[in-house]
Amino acid sequence: MNQKRKTPFRENGHKEKSARPEHLQKAIVQERARKRRSFRLKPQVKIGGIIILVLLLVLSGSMIFLSGKKTGSGNAREVLSAKAEETKVEKTKVKKTKGKKKSKDIVEMKESKEIPFEPHCVDSTRPENLISYTNIEVDGNILENVADYKADADISFNIGEDYTDADGIVTFRGNSFRDNPTHGYANMTSFKLNKLWSADTGSLSSGSAVWTGSGWTGQPLMRKWPKEVKAHMNMTEKAKADDELVEVIYACMDGYVYFLDLKTGEKTRDPLYLGYTFKGAGALDPRGYPIMYVGAGYNSNEGTARVFVVNLLDCSVMYTFGDNDEFSLRGSLSFFDGSALVDAETDTLIYPGENGIMYLIKLNTQYDQNNGTLSIQPGKTVKWRYYGTRSSTESFWIGMEDSVAIYKGYAFMTDNGGNLMCLNMNTLQLVWVQDTLDDSNSTPVLEIENGHLYLYVSTSFRLGWRSYDSATIPIWKIDAETGEIIWHTDYECYTDDGVSGGVQSTIACGKNSLSDYIYVTVSKTSDNASGVLACLKKSDGSKAWEDSSSYAWSSPVCVYNEDGSGKVLYCNSTGDIRLLDGKTGKLEDTVSVSEGVIEASPAVYDNYAVVGTRDCKIWGIELQ
Repeated sequence: MNQKRKTPFRENGHKEKSARPEHLQKAIVQERARKRRSFRLKPQVKIGGIIILVLLLVLSGSMIFLSGKKTGSGNAREVLSAKAEETKVEKTKVKKTKGKKKSKDIVEMKESKEIPFEPHCVDSTRPENLISYTNIEVDGNILENVADYKADADISFNIGEDYTDADGIVTFRGNSFRDNPTHGYANMTSFKLNKLWSADTGSLSSGSAVWTGSGWTGQPLMRKWPKEVKAHMNMTEKAKADDELVEVIYACMDGYVYFLDLKTGEKTRDPLYLGYTFKGAGALDPRGYPIMYVGAGYNSNEGTARVFVVNLLDCSVMYTFGDNDEFSLRGSLSFFDGSALVDAETDTLIYPGENGIMYLIKLNTQYDQNNGTLSIQPGKTVKWRYYGTRSSTESFWIGMEDSVAIYKGYAFMTDNGGNLMCLNMNTLQLVWVQDTLDDSNSTPVLEIENGHLYLYVSTSFRLGWRSYDSATIPIWKIDAETGEIIWHTDYECYTDDGVSGGVQSTIACGKNSLSDYIYVTVSKTSDNASGVLACLKKSDGSKAWEDSSSYAWSSPVCVYNEDGSGKVLYCNSTGDIRLLDGKTGKLEDTVSVSEGVIEASPAVYDNYAVVGTRDCKIWGIELQ
């Protein structure tokens, strides 16, 4: 978001059906013919025998009836069903899920979580309403007809929770649905926040701009590396020896990537200096490969901003791209604030940029865990760009600062020019486009409700585009198939030139005990200093409760105990971290960690939260 760049620092401030065998086969019961003896019985004997037979039948029927009442026919069916399911599990081979280890060809049968999904536009969401044209470049050649493009192999993502098997948090908001920046359970008892440790960061100057600490979105990544991987890393011996170590990997605005022990804050290896300010979270490879993808958010004395692909075995840079891209309609601007996704099955890096380009790069990754060798040989590179009907050099700019969310072969993203877009990743054709009114930095969050896919998103307030005073900021629930608005809840917000009001954060969708709600931080609601954390009902967008404090760009995080009970954690512009009950809004605890702004979004592993501040600190917080 260019507003931020004008004032970098303020002193004050995807289904293949599984093979299913025949089960519950009907038993074939055959009565065998028996030879009967021919003899005469006395009438009394005949009658007595009949009476006895009748009594036996009645008694037998009563016992069956009583047994049925005691056991329950439903339970009997469950037992049969369970046995049948066991048979299916034993005989069923399941298609390997993307992101799973290749050795896992046979897995326990799970109920399919795939939902029917056929995206299409309606009259109000036709792409041509808001998008003038699109272009596609393949390996440096611009296609004359965009309809000619077809992916070599289909990109198709499963639901968000299937994005990775890696133990940790590998991308902004956790996965391809962008719905979970947590790992494990917090198991809080007293609901207190304890400051465990802090680590120092620094600043980076470029021209007249000075970037300090951790900024928006600024979420840390976390990874519990297998010991076989750590053996080949440039970690400290202490870190290598700790089998329980969770490594915090934090790209900051001072040009460094920091590597810290989650529980202690101690260095696990030396910081990696890349020389560019990093505002976005970066991303780790979902396949568990020791690769980091991180984009620079601004130019520096080192040159024009770009994306770095880093080998986390030795912290060497394997590849860069995006700088001064001639395919961009924004000239030399090449900022990357979003967080990448990787399609494991096609080995494709997916990365949208503020230069208005969606990059799809075939990585040709080679990783030998045993020998500790890793390489990429980027091959086919596909670029997609667009131009809006409202776009100009003065307003409604092209470019994506958010992180793309994906289900199956469809990507969802907002942009600087008020467009929420659904893009077919395998044809690079826009399916639908919805008007978000303004410069949007909020990453769309995907949510399956009653077998249907929706997304939640909001927008910021760009000074002068719609107003120079205040403007309506809607929080939307959108039908992901059509782009139609299900509901919106509006806030009247103010803005500053350089410090935007509205929603800069990404919405948190509640789960478990909080499954009825979403949570969103809204900035500058009653004046330029104030804001709220709003809890809205998923059903209709009505307000369940609000927590008022100073404004927040930081994205809220829902954390849960093992019993499913949930709390909400968020950070604000006066340096406070606040913990609230997710159902009632009751403030459980607050802790001040900074005299300045917290723009970054926390991530939580078990009961440990990590977040960076603008005043050059990274904090480790224990949720007690």
